[in-house]
Amino acid sequence: MAHINRHIRNKLLKGLSVSPVVFLNGPRQAGKSTLVQAIAKEDYPAEYVTFDSTTQMAAAVNAPETYLRERSGNLIIDEVQLVPEIFRALKVVVDELRQQDSAKITGRFLLTGSANIMALPKLSDPLVGRMSVLTLYPLAGAEVLAGKGDFIERLFNKNFEADAGKHKLSDVMRAATYPEISGADMHERTTWFDGYLTTILQRDVRALAEIEKLSTLPNLLRILASRAGGLVNDADIARDAGLNPVTSRNYKTLLKMLFLTFELPPWYRNIGKRLVKSPKGYMSDTLLLCHLLQYELNDIEKNRPELFGHVLENYVATELLKLMTFRDDKMDLFHFRTSDNKEVDFVFEKPNGQLAAIEVKQRDSVSKSDFKGLEELQNVTKQDFTCGVILYRGRDIVPFGENLWAIPMSNLWL
Repeated sequence: MAHINRHIRNKLLKGLSVSPVVFLNGPRQAGKSTLVQAIAKEDYPAEYVTFDSTTQMAAAVNAPETYLRERSGNLIIDEVQLVPEIFRALKVVVDELRQQDSAKITGRFLLTGSANIMALPKLSDPLVGRMSVLTLYPLAGAEVLAGKGDFIERLFNKNFEADAGKHKLSDVMRAATYPEISGADMHERTTWFDGYLTTILQRDVRALAEIEKLSTLPNLLRILASRAGGLVNDADIARDAGLNPVTSRNYKTLLKMLFLTFELPPWYRNIGKRLVKSPKGYMSDTLLLCHLLQYELNDIEKNRPELFGHVLENYVATELLKLMTFRDDKMDLFHFRTSDNKEVDFVFEKPNGQLAAIEVKQRDSVSKSDFKGLEELQNVTKQDFTCGVILYRGRDIVPFGENLWAIPMSNLWL
């Protein structure tokens, strides 16, 4: 496929200019290796090694500190999680470099990995204060279509655009995925995902943890896919997977570490017991979700509208997650739900308490009743509520009250 500019590139280069170690993590095949090799040729001269090479991995395992000291210049290490011993060695070597040179040491090591090591304190703790962490997800719609990727900023600024009708939603959903299968047909995707999951569940899982019931992971993944967009109920998931609750939670955590799934916590601010305090679960890629459900996206859209609503919500969740990684500022993403079932799919919150909320509808028209969840959140948060929008499949921007709008889905990728 044609070269696609990754919006996180400038943020990555900025991280290298201020931190001695930058760790770029994210799902396997999201494009990390392609990105770091590209900047090594153009903006960040560095030697590139990968621990996918058994020789490089063996050398690093045997003497990790020596392995790092022998490199006099910048070093890129791909799939760094395969040699966990390297993290403590990095601390030692970075501290030595700081002592040797009174000037600030920056950009010396660029690491990539297909597992979230921040969930493993024994690995991440040695590099606290020495490492910046960024996440590269599969392609965003804004990247595929050369958009600006500034939807979150425009959301808080209440700056929306009508849909010019240039791109069909399902086409964008099929393109906003792993680079290797972006825009591929169903047969190619099926073959690719089968191999992808086999690699992760048979190899990457073994590298991170000793799993007694490895054969249960594909079934657990399908169970989580069937519940995408719903509240996470650990007891029900464990029962359906035939696992005890503790094992089920541990396996679920492992799938999150490998960027196959993610959860959004509930938003609340000392409101009391009428809020439901369970996270919502999603798959990290919407075409992966369709693969696990054994449906083609077009079939779901045409013949299973109730299921397509969940798939569309999952797509928006992944797009928002990707858009957050493009930004330099800190921001959190939640969902909102009360015990009487007033809910909002997504809630952004800034450190200063400002909120912007998003509800997703698959219809091409909306009504006032669709805003009840947003209105409830607005009533609860008062002046902190910047705006609430319904993303829908219509083309017009329609106001529905103070700081409430229906806006076209295309605003995600413009």
